[in-house]
Amino acid sequence: MARRMADGKRPSLAVEERDERGSAEARRLRRSGQVPGVLYGATHTEPVAFKVGAHELRRLLVGGAALFDVKIGGDKSVPVILKERQDHPVRGEPLHVDFLEVRLDEKIHATVSIELEGAEEAPGISEGGVLEHVARELEVEALPTDIPDGITVDVSHMEILGTLTLAEVPTIEGVEFLAENPEEFTIATIVPPTKVEEPEIEVETELVGEDGEPLAEGEEPPEGAEGEAAEGRGGESGGQDSPDSGDES
Repeated sequence: MARRMADGKRPSLAVEERDERGSAEARRLRRSGQVPGVLYGATHTEPVAFKVGAHELRRLLVGGAALFDVKIGGDKSVPVILKERQDHPVRGEPLHVDFLEVRLDEKIHATVSIELEGAEEAPGISEGGVLEHVARELEVEALPTDIPDGITVDVSHMEILGTLTLAEVPTIEGVEFLAENPEEFTIATIVPPTKVEEPEIEVETELVGEDGEPLAEGEEPPEGAEGEAAEGRGGESGGQDSPDSGDES
């Protein structure tokens, strides 16, 4: 298992305090290339509304840092974690973010991503199995500086029909996994390939009446119709002989 840790060289983000309020002002900010947000924290008696450049915010979020610094205007930087984000349902662009200021000497709860590696070497994949990534996030408790930016789990040993649970993931020093039952916390499975069965094609025959129209359900064909049809078919198959063939012999 590998992990990426937040360290002393934390990413930083400069934001500006905003006076704009309401959905109309938020839309105006987004049209101008900025994203509204709110900072919550112990050093601020009230939440601080801010705005930040969309490009700078996306770059920080893509980096996946669990802990980073935020500087509002001329204030000093404060360590924060991402508390919540709202994304556009189609484009995936951030529409609003909430940051939570933290103390570096107090443990906090945080959600970290779970990534898989080694799928190409897994015997179950070589046999045609399909890897299902079940749990993609995990809540942990740790000091802010100990929170991993992500947890990478090796699945190269997994067989077909195999299941990997949190109980099999090595612990990380200073980090507590907050799962009630690690044995039932499924991270990944390898399932057999799905077999697609071709549907059977049924050929239905219709009985017709004297007028040539299909019979209604439950209606009997005219007496002798089936025999006549069979006789007609037989006559057609035996129609190669000439009525005078006996004389020719």
